Amino acid sequence: MMIETDILYAYVKPHDWLKPVAMEVINMIERGELGIVYASREALHEMYYVSMAEGVSLDEFIERIASVTAIENLEFIDTNYTVDLLAFTLMRQYNLSSVFDAYYAATLLSMVEDRTIISTDKVFDAIPGIKRIDPRDLVKC
Repeated sequence: MMIETDILYAYVKPHDWLKPVAMEVINMIERGELGIVYASREALHEMYYVSMAEGVSLDEFIERIASVTAIENLEFIDTNYTVDLLAFTLMRQYNLSSVFDAYYAATLLSMVEDRTIISTDKVFDAIPGIKRIDPRDLVKC
């Protein structure tokens, strides 16, 4: 199972519409209720761009990333040229506008056995082979 940036970013932000759900999902991960959960290392890059666009200082960003990378039972998956090529192909094939969504889909399809992603982003629903779980359904908030 993989987690997408929407949950990770809501977890580190002081205020976010998804914050209560993100906190519970992260707690579930840390308690081991979901086993080992994966995230693409590209999530850290996406968090950087979103944070900078929102005016977050570099010091605050580093603190946020430190807290995300310290989550127990969360492992970050590196990309490789195969994932890169698949991501760009998925962008073309499914008309994905976000390179980050494409990387998450490519990582799921090539490196995560159950091909399940925890995300609010419905873009993943259009890609065959990927199963999306809305975090709000996961925690029943």
